[in-house]
Amino acid sequence: MFRILLALIIIVPAIEIAVLIWVGSYIGAGWTFALILATGVFGAWFAKREGAQVIRLAQVQLQNRDMPSEVIIDGICVLAGGIFLLAPGFITDLFGFILLIPFTRSFFKAWLKLWFGNVLRKRTVGLFIKRR
Repeated sequence: MFRILLALIIIVPAIEIAVLIWVGSYIGAGWTFALILATGVFGAWFAKREGAQVIRLAQVQLQNRDMPSEVIIDGICVLAGGIFLLAPGFITDLFGFILLIPFTRSFFKAWLKLWFGNVLRKRTVGLFIKRR
């Protein structure tokens, strides 16, 4: 897992730089910079809006004494989407918007549930309780 994370930390910024240079060569450096700022500002606003909606839904479910399991996964997706949108670049912005838009988020949520289920089935994550 660490190797994959390390590879992503190296590869994603390199790809982002290449895409920024490519887009800048077509539309110009000023427009590229403006587009990055616009996606950052709009993304922050959109993430705040979606996050507030997730919190409201979680509060309603907790008041009804329901477990907000779906809402927790929504919250994870919205948080990750907001982080992606704040990172400069077009590829991370694309992933951020995919995680923030409710329709496209549902596909990622299904994958995330499968992944969590596999992790729990394989018991690769455990709880350690220290006894006194």
